[in-house]
Amino acid sequence: MSRHALITQLNGYKESFPDEQETVDRFLAFVHEYEDCFQRTQLTGHVTGSAWLTNVTGTHVLLTHHRKLDRWLQLGGHADGNPDAMAVAMKEAREESGITAITPCSTAVFDIDIHEIPARGAEPLHYHYDVRFALRVTGSDEFIVSDESHALEWIEIENLQSRTTEASMLRMAGKWARLHG
Repeated sequence: MSRHALITQLNGYKESFPDEQETVDRFLAFVHEYEDCFQRTQLTGHVTGSAWLTNVTGTHVLLTHHRKLDRWLQLGGHADGNPDAMAVAMKEAREESGITAITPCSTAVFDIDIHEIPARGAEPLHYHYDVRFALRVTGSDEFIVSDESHALEWIEIENLQSRTTEASMLRMAGKWARLHG
């Protein structure tokens, strides 16, 4: 499995968002160190792919009330060996929402985040190295709630703080407003 494409994407992201250099450097160090960074079996952490999925007009983002974490978050999930983070984000968005008409807003990485996942059962505390892409619904925005969620909801981006105050979520809302406001 090749890490080259992700390393290239992260370096491009670093140029676009120099204020996030520390996080990008930590992410790059992880990807360079662990050849199996796309596998859940890498117990220190693993790469995940997420979707900032907006409606057709770009005014609302689809959030999941995540069943395991009990928080409102963007759609996304494990790479499970797939080194193509965009493909992972697209797959997870479709699986978790039931919406099939989705397209990328750009091929560039929209956001990255490294966050701690608490120990649960036999799974130890570990980190998700999350690569996030901006995606847009191109047809119906009717969704189906998957088993991974308590609920899904279209949230007006300008009022995102009504559902979450998590820094990375608010950072994505700010980026979206600057790019599409």
